[in-house]
Amino acid sequence: MLFKNDSKCYGYLSRINSPDDLKKLTYDELGILAEEIRLFLLDTISKTGGHIASNLGVVELTLALHKVLNAPVDKIIWDVGHQTYVHKILTGRKDCFETLRQLGGIAGFPKTQESEYDVFNTGHSSTSVSAALGMARARDLKHENYTVVAVIGDGALSGGMALEALNDAGMSRTNLLVILNDNGMSIAPNVGGLSRYLSKIRVRPLYYKTRESMQAFIDSLPRSGRRLRKFLHKIKASMKSMFIPSMFFEDLGFRYFGPIDGHNIKEMVEVFEQAKTMKGPVLVHVVTVKGKGYKFAEENPGVYHGVAPFEIETGQLVNSGSEDYSSIFGRKMCELAKQDDKIIAITAAMTDGTGLSQFRELYPRRFFDVGIAEQHAVTLAAGLAMGGVKPVVAIYSTFLQRAYDQILHDVALQNLKVVFAIDRAGVVGDDGETHQGIYDVSYLYTIPNMTILSPASPNELRNMLDYAVLKHQGPVAVRYPKGSGREFEGSDVPLEYGKGVLLKEGTSVTLIGVGKMLECTFEAARLLEAERISCEIINPRFLRPVDDEMILTSARKTKKVVVIEDVIQEGGFGAYVTGLINDARIGAYTKIIGLPNKGIEHGKTELIYKKYGLDAEGIKSAIIKEFFMNG
Repeated sequence: MLFKNDSKCYGYLSRINSPDDLKKLTYDELGILAEEIRLFLLDTISKTGGHIASNLGVVELTLALHKVLNAPVDKIIWDVGHQTYVHKILTGRKDCFETLRQLGGIAGFPKTQESEYDVFNTGHSSTSVSAALGMARARDLKHENYTVVAVIGDGALSGGMALEALNDAGMSRTNLLVILNDNGMSIAPNVGGLSRYLSKIRVRPLYYKTRESMQAFIDSLPRSGRRLRKFLHKIKASMKSMFIPSMFFEDLGFRYFGPIDGHNIKEMVEVFEQAKTMKGPVLVHVVTVKGKGYKFAEENPGVYHGVAPFEIETGQLVNSGSEDYSSIFGRKMCELAKQDDKIIAITAAMTDGTGLSQFRELYPRRFFDVGIAEQHAVTLAAGLAMGGVKPVVAIYSTFLQRAYDQILHDVALQNLKVVFAIDRAGVVGDDGETHQGIYDVSYLYTIPNMTILSPASPNELRNMLDYAVLKHQGPVAVRYPKGSGREFEGSDVPLEYGKGVLLKEGTSVTLIGVGKMLECTFEAARLLEAERISCEIINPRFLRPVDDEMILTSARKTKKVVVIEDVIQEGGFGAYVTGLINDARIGAYTKIIGLPNKGIEHGKTELIYKKYGLDAEGIKSAIIKEFFMNG
């Protein structure tokens, strides 16, 4: 094991303030630096939480890239971006690294606002080749001269956008360097034909050793032996089809190098130096070990993909001990599948994250992990529904938005029975603006035939899944938050289609707490009651269709309605309620307490709520200011 708890002194790392400092180091010194960086990563991320396994795996790769390139003049676009911690450490952010993913601190993903070395914001996968090709073409149009590199993982390569970009780049003749970081993982082990293809390449070392030996022999021949040279080159070329049936990347138009050892800095530097001087698109296939150097992360890279704070010595994760919504969803899916053999589960490289690991073990023939391919996941579900089974698509809110067209065109317009289990809905905190699940209500509201449910407690999630999977006809979305929740009085009231629950009667103001926000709605009501403001509280349950009658009845009584939701204020449930009350012309006022339509930064969820007035004190203050300032 590499770490030492009392090791706070990093000899070589202390001298690194920019990539230029790397260029002065020997390969032996770079090897020592790599070990120091791993120690530094473990020491920091064990306290802050973050993406540990992916970053431990790219230490040498990042060092090699920055040794060869002249950043920030040369551009590096990191796919997904959660593997950029080493890049950040090397580019002047080492001394503030303890602020990683903290409110006001450095982000866990590339941010152009944060550093000139971060040239493109990334948080979702499969985007890097498109962005890099665009930058390279802009460079050429402006007659500039620099290298553009896209670093993409084999998991991200399964995304359709990456394949579209490779297809375009391969035919373009544009100078572009793509680094394929192949560790056999995305968040879960990779699946599909491309994964098998890369595995086939990885296990062919004999081909590459033989090819190198033959090339060395050809190079040693005298120039006069032209015919012999030509003959041997043909043999060398034919070897490729013997060992590797189809060179996918070369067929697309790329010059292909690899696979090479992603933990051998010298080998990578030599290949990168050669690759960046070549004309046209070049792909270098680098094989790395996710979690390299830390036993627990190497053995369980999925668990240590993105983690909360943990104990370095034991690998024990620090958590509250409460069962989270994802686990509740997973257990409920197993119960439902036992009742009905038509129930199918689909996810997009998020088996563990969505809580479906046990379902996969119990019902392997009814489980489909499609890889990082959300669009395919949704239309696959449409086809399954058309075939007479009951698909449940479990995807994080931030990633489901990538499949908007498929939800609309392939599912909703045909009114197919597909259940969307939308995990991580609302504010998720540490991963920041690319991962906040704050847009789903607004875009789902634009989709015909879509029913939307939002549980306020674990028991409501179970009941909503019972209804959505076993009873509902047509597309239905059940959106639930990250983390755990608690029960409320009234959560056991039977679920009725399109109906909310009146949890508390009052006379001064109606508070409608959506999903997770019901908890702080109760807290805000308690603070308001202390100010002699009588609060009526509604749990809407269904965000579409809405219980219009319950809301209008309450609005007529209190004349003041406040919707509290942790999504953007435009176009969602609160906007619907405002329109409903305005159209009814009952003389009631409305207010939406939600999030502004902007990128919501990284930080602890409770601090983000406080910053944007979504904590109990902020809600109380906003309501008093809006409705009761003059008594």
